[in-house]
Amino acid sequence: MAAPVRGLQCALKKSTVPPLVVILGATGTGKSKLAIEIGKRRQGEIISADSMQVYRGLDIITNKVTAEERAQCRHHMISFVDPLVSSYTVVDFRNKALALISFMILPMKDMYSREKLPIIVGGTNYYIESLLWRVLMDKVQENEGEGKDGGSPDRKAELEKLGGAELHRRLTVVDPEMASMLHPHDTRKMARSLQVHAETGVPHSHWLEEQRGQEGGDGLGGPLRYPDPCIFWLHADKESIDERLDRRVDDMLSTGLIAELRDFHLRFNQQKIQDQSQNYQHGIFQSIGFKEFHEYLTCPDETTQEDRDTLRTKGVENLKMATRRYARKQNKWVRNRFLKRPGDNVPAVYGLDVTDVSEWEETVLSPALHILDSLTKGERPAVEPIKVEGAGQRNKRSRHACELCDKVIIGDLEWTAHLKSKKHHYHVRKKRKSEPESEPASDQPQGTTPPPTPTTDGPTLGKPTTLAPGSAEACGEPESPGTSPTEKEAPVL
Repeated sequence: MAAPVRGLQCALKKSTVPPLVVILGATGTGKSKLAIEIGKRRQGEIISADSMQVYRGLDIITNKVTAEERAQCRHHMISFVDPLVSSYTVVDFRNKALALISFMILPMKDMYSREKLPIIVGGTNYYIESLLWRVLMDKVQENEGEGKDGGSPDRKAELEKLGGAELHRRLTVVDPEMASMLHPHDTRKMARSLQVHAETGVPHSHWLEEQRGQEGGDGLGGPLRYPDPCIFWLHADKESIDERLDRRVDDMLSTGLIAELRDFHLRFNQQKIQDQSQNYQHGIFQSIGFKEFHEYLTCPDETTQEDRDTLRTKGVENLKMATRRYARKQNKWVRNRFLKRPGDNVPAVYGLDVTDVSEWEETVLSPALHILDSLTKGERPAVEPIKVEGAGQRNKRSRHACELCDKVIIGDLEWTAHLKSKKHHYHVRKKRKSEPESEPASDQPQGTTPPPTPTTDGPTLGKPTTLAPGSAEACGEPESPGTSPTEKEAPVL
């Protein structure tokens, strides 16, 4: 780190100024615009927390700020990693970003004292999370990539190739508690737990338990790194965001998106495809756009123009759908990791409605500056933060087995949803028909008590007392955390 931890903590205690500003929100909500305006007015510098913008190239598809925008306010963590590097991790980002934050906020004793306001902005949620909360496994993570044969990232990738059944068997041997909490098909998380055990000799579940035991810690992370950060969540209604994202894709096309993808494909990806080594799960090739235009970019030379146009149109539609889906996922993360987070180490989040862009100054910029100024003075802002839902009573890692459906369910909410599903009721009816003389089969498997009914309806705003348009109800999405085994909602460990 650029500054000793003790000195950094003393500097934070002596100042009432929020140590940093964090701007959350789905893609297309104007996070960069707000960050630049705050930076210009409050001596701020922007740290981009976007896992794709760290790579050089693909400026259009990754939606990097323009040179003109960067000239208005200094930006960091953009376009500094070679695009062929596939091993850049959240740990690499965290270490570099924390050093930048320390350099900005630690008062110096000479004329070169910076004392800038760090403004974290970006859409890669686990990058932001790694900056806000401490974890116990820093030493393990810092060693990733340093081992022989490619180090930890390669070890995890090799483990994932084993498949769910073998991974679950191995995890049951070394960490039965963790094995009972993970779905047998969740290869990513099981591989991570095996990796942790291999590198530390300590079961992953023990690390998590120690983390929960820390003051201010919980099952998702350790205590906050910085006291009372100023966090804004930019949200809008679903229809407004969808229209805005579709227009953004159209704008990208008009500014050269296809040419950018084709050029990048010819320079970096064509040989990988010929060698059958292309991988859209690592590095910059994860960017939304490559997978969607894959058929168009790789069509043979003899393909007719009509077929090329068809593939291009298909790629555009797929890109728009993928972008809208990603926006939903980003908002879902805010709800799950902030508004539903258990424990006391949850920072206040202030919602800003960006639905009507014609009133951006009045509904977004002015409230944001007022909130920041109030916190700087140690005063309570007139606008209340979004209320935490307190929905952490249910166990997201509890394991349930439905013998009727021959299915394993992880999480109380997911279990409740399964009991109400058509598939489960179909098997219940089927059992009843096969046993006409027996007692009527219950929808609830024997020996299992259903989790309690939720006591809250969703996130509620203080002033004004309206439902955040980005909430689960407004977006038409289920409230429960994702059931997909590939969703990145595991602790940053």
